[in-house]
Amino acid sequence: MIRSLFVLLTIGITQGMVLPVLPITTDSTTEIRGFCIAAPEPSEHERFLTFIEKELVPRNVNMLILRVDFNYQFESHPELRDSSALSKEQIRKIVSICKTNNINLIPQINLLGHQSWASKTTNLLRVYPQFDETPNVKMPEKYVWPNADGLYCKSYCPLHPDVHKVVFSLVDEIMDVFEAKDFHAGLDEVFYIGEDSCPRCKGKNKAILFANEVAEIRDHLAGKDRKLWIWGDRLLDGKETGLGMWEASENNTYPAVDMIPKDVMICDWHYVRSEPTAAYLSMKGFNVITCVWNKPQIALSQYEDYKTYKAKVNPKLAGRYQGMMQTIWSGAGSFLNAMDNAKTDTSKKDGQVECFTQLFEAINK
Repeated sequence: MIRSLFVLLTIGITQGMVLPVLPITTDSTTEIRGFCIAAPEPSEHERFLTFIEKELVPRNVNMLILRVDFNYQFESHPELRDSSALSKEQIRKIVSICKTNNINLIPQINLLGHQSWASKTTNLLRVYPQFDETPNVKMPEKYVWPNADGLYCKSYCPLHPDVHKVVFSLVDEIMDVFEAKDFHAGLDEVFYIGEDSCPRCKGKNKAILFANEVAEIRDHLAGKDRKLWIWGDRLLDGKETGLGMWEASENNTYPAVDMIPKDVMICDWHYVRSEPTAAYLSMKGFNVITCVWNKPQIALSQYEDYKTYKAKVNPKLAGRYQGMMQTIWSGAGSFLNAMDNAKTDTSKKDGQVECFTQLFEAINK
């Protein structure tokens, strides 16, 4: 890709260059009040529609990210479908209710990283093992962390000549059925990249590899007037900041922050404390969303910091603080069950539910 070549030519010469910023889909006058959750199982579909109508709409949520991955009956690559997957008609009902209520619906498929979980290789590498960045690392019968292979989640090789033909077919298809203008590619917690076991990536700069993959995805989407969203952890220096290897990078991908296009939306997640990284990313030229999870007091602190940043900085930077997003990391059905339990028995505390209710109560004051 042209932009990938551009990245290679400019690394070390013009790392501070600001690339052209394209407008994001969300109206710049409307702060994002977002919610991110796994797409529901087909059996939970109707219940999830009710959740959108009865819980998200009254809280004025205006953006919904659904982590789809392989939970859709793909026609381009039916071999990659989950055994039980949402139908086109079910997705269209979600699209319809979101349109009716002015919710920007965004699909997510994990690209690059998160191609396995625990002891299970997920669909892409299971069906196409030739895409594996680390074929020498075998999935354990019983997963433990830490482990000798440094295995958290597998990655696909970004330099494999056939991988983008497959994943971009999935991206195009899911974007069409979602009728979406924004796509979330994940790209978080990428531990395997530029590995010596990969004949294509061995010895290559990890930041350039990561930046090129972001640019490759971004350019593909831009060809259809669509925008890329990613998680922001790989753009942060985990060692110098003390953020560590999960919320930031300790495998040297972080210089990519100065290489990727500035019109990529960055979802800046921190779940243990309120870190000032949204300020850092905004000063690098990116639009940023502050993301919270399951600790209500931390989430409220993050919201207060977000408001402070937005109110006190100059207008150019203020415009880059795009809003807040609640993330849910259990299945949709589990979260809906926890919501129901909290309504019937107030003694049953669930961090995700409490964070959800308290954050949006604060936002809507």
